[in-house]
Amino acid sequence: MKYLSRATLTVSLALALLGGCAAMAAAPAQVADGVLVGPNGMTLYTFDKDVAGSGKSVCNGPCATNWPPFMATETDKASGDYTIITRDDGKKQWAVKGKPVYYWVKDAKPGDKTGDGFNQVWKAAKP
Repeated sequence: MKYLSRATLTVSLALALLGGCAAMAAAPAQVADGVLVGPNGMTLYTFDKDVAGSGKSVCNGPCATNWPPFMATETDKASGDYTIITRDDGKKQWAVKGKPVYYWVKDAKPGDKTGDGFNQVWKAAKP
């Protein structure tokens, strides 16, 4: 009986620890060279025409072709400064401090920031 109790306790403790780890999801973006980057190491950008906290992106259609949204999956969960908005097409996109974030198609490799300052309305996202 002692062994069954210890085994049950061990399994319960292991499940509790695993559940706690799952709740501590990693931030979807990381910081590199002072700016936010996606999991692929590419720079993320904000668009001045997006209104922080509105839950909307105004970069759709051809804009989103040049500035691909940093997409979230259906299972991703918002945490801290990272929130998830719903785009006009119903897909989910990450936002940082209420501002949707995007990649720039002309960045060729991790570390590129060629979209920073583009048309004076695109900026590299800061942590």
